[in-house]
Amino acid sequence: MRDRAVNPIIAELRERIERLEGGVVRGRATLPFAVPAIDRRLPGGGLALGALHEVAGGGNGAIDGAAAALFAAGIAARTKGKVLWCVTRPDLFAPALAQVGLLPGRVIYVEAGDEKALLSCIEEGLRHGGLGAVVGELARLSITASRRLQLAAESSGTIGIAIRRWRRQTEASDFGQPTASVTRWRVSVLPSSPLPVPGIGRARWLLELIRCRAGESADFEVEAPDAKGRIALPSDVVHGSPQTEIGRRRASA
Repeated sequence: MRDRAVNPIIAELRERIERLEGGVVRGRATLPFAVPAIDRRLPGGGLALGALHEVAGGGNGAIDGAAAALFAAGIAARTKGKVLWCVTRPDLFAPALAQVGLLPGRVIYVEAGDEKALLSCIEEGLRHGGLGAVVGELARLSITASRRLQLAAESSGTIGIAIRRWRRQTEASDFGQPTASVTRWRVSVLPSSPLPVPGIGRARWLLELIRCRAGESADFEVEAPDAKGRIALPSDVVHGSPQTEIGRRRASA
């Protein structure tokens, strides 16, 4: 596929779509992953700041759910300032967040009684304007609630991350419903990178960009964040092995 920078027709269409959706086309700050294969899939070359993004585990198990939380933590770790992390269940493991660069001194934890209160906490955090990121763990996210969070993020320039967690299998179908989020990601655990000596290598994930406003969906095999929150392509992908894209499709706006 030709690069979008040399295809003015496609670039103009993307701008028109984003105008219709009420987004800011020019001048929106982004947070790059510093992985060219991923950043070139994202309008602006990175995750939009002042926007809402969704993350979920690829399965319903705890392992994929933990990977989704670490992916969000790695993003938050690369922002500047305090991070507000809102939960309804006190099961967040702070040492794991520290391993991907989100140190305890940067995190403000809020435990809400239910998801209605949780949404209020996330919205207030996004409107505050003095935070690096706001992360919220929730099962359901309606189009109305997500639109409120998106508008709050736009007003302050703070990035918002909704981690979708489900107590029951029946709740997982809500992840397929439309929301106002700018991107939607799914994270699944893969076998870790092999080592030349006995031991456990760096964790690997299948990272799926399943929705991207004014962009395209894609799949990436990546290594989990390092101590500075940076994901990377595995060395066997970087040095010659073609990246496999599973079910590539144009994302709906």
